[in-house]
Amino acid sequence: MTTTAASPAGGIEVRSIDYVPETERHGKVWHQGPFWFCGNFQPYTVALGFIGPAMGLSLGWTSLASALGVLFGTFFMAFHASQGPWLGLPQMVQSRAQLGYRGVVVALAGTLFTYVGFNVIDTVIVDNGLNAVFGWSKPVVGLVITVVAAVLAVYGYDWMHRAFQVLFWISLPLWLVLTVAVLAGGAGGKAPAAGGFTWVAFMVQFAVAASYNITYAPYVSDYSRYLPRRTRTSHIVWSVFFGASASPLWLIPIGAWMATRLGVSDPLVGIHDAGENVVTGLGGVLTVVSVLVLVATMGLNAYSGMLTVVTAVDTVRPVTPTRSIRIVTVLVLAVVSAFVGMVLITDFSTAFTNAQLIMLYVLVPWTAVNLVDYFFVRRGHYAITHLFRKDGIYGMWAWRGLVSYLAGLAAMVPFVVLSFFTGPVAAAIGGVDVAFAVGLVVAGGVYLALCRTLDVASEESVVEASERELVSL
Repeated sequence: MTTTAASPAGGIEVRSIDYVPETERHGKVWHQGPFWFCGNFQPYTVALGFIGPAMGLSLGWTSLASALGVLFGTFFMAFHASQGPWLGLPQMVQSRAQLGYRGVVVALAGTLFTYVGFNVIDTVIVDNGLNAVFGWSKPVVGLVITVVAAVLAVYGYDWMHRAFQVLFWISLPLWLVLTVAVLAGGAGGKAPAAGGFTWVAFMVQFAVAASYNITYAPYVSDYSRYLPRRTRTSHIVWSVFFGASASPLWLIPIGAWMATRLGVSDPLVGIHDAGENVVTGLGGVLTVVSVLVLVATMGLNAYSGMLTVVTAVDTVRPVTPTRSIRIVTVLVLAVVSAFVGMVLITDFSTAFTNAQLIMLYVLVPWTAVNLVDYFFVRRGHYAITHLFRKDGIYGMWAWRGLVSYLAGLAAMVPFVVLSFFTGPVAAAIGGVDVAFAVGLVVAGGVYLALCRTLDVASEESVVEASERELVSL
């Protein structure tokens, strides 16, 4: 296993997919809460509240569906966070234990789509919003936010944590003022248009809300892997759960309110108009601050996208995780995201909903397999050094994990609901989307059943030898 020297204080992070030794662990578990709270405290979250009303769902039903979906999705995300401190690895490297040294590329494709997809939509939100609010040039805005996000991703772990801490304290009072005004009737708006309830709209809203934090699952431990190994599982799970769920529980209903009361279809326009209705200048300030948070989140996506690409390359040809490969990968991903967001996306609403659902579909079977393996099959006991070896105990292609992942994907197909395809079972039940639930149960159940023949006890001696090797790093 190749390791590199630690980064100098305040400098560009050196580590990428390599193990973080105990001597370099730092930070406090409670920092995870504000970090993930701020990561969701931005216009993308507000936009999720537009989906239900666009399908005829009332403000109340949209808020309820979103709350249930957020709590459901964050439950899985939070448990993934506990793997970072214990294993000291990026999430997708650890997935080699379930899918194999090279088999992990199957899941890497889905996770890379997620990172790029988020940044594409983020670029569209910022370009369209700042153009509509301030009249700023879309190409210039797109270029600037891409560069800022890439620089943040290049500097890495510690700088992203610092950025989110600062933005958390700047954003919080501004959103509190706006929320109080909304509740008190001082943010403008009109009587809501007639809205009601349908199971189709309710389940779509539930699914996109659930997908929001489930899609963080492949990289949540990327931002906890520097924490001390002795970090208690319950502490980090609760910190991440409350932080990551609180902001969407807050902002998605605000988005639904903007859609139904202000009649807007752009989150930044809604934030600006509502803020200006409270006091002149608040809307402009809150718009800019919200964009800054979203750009920081783009940096987070680019950073984890880099880890995914480097992991994929390493499965074919072992790489030394240097600064250079980190920087080049971040820049390539930034160019791709900017190009797609600025040139290829023309229908934001449809692309937004489809992207959220596809990300949910491709990641649900993976999260089921990964969590079942970590908490029920191997119970956190992994030979970390063997995750970097082609001849390691986890094999090149781990058939149990791959079969389970693909079974989960296949089982979902009849149940999916997208703008361009509706599965036959989904069509038969009126277009209600329950694919994610099917994927979770099938993938997790199949993996647990297949692992009944896995001799986990035979791995213990290798795990112990690996632990002794890590101590010397």
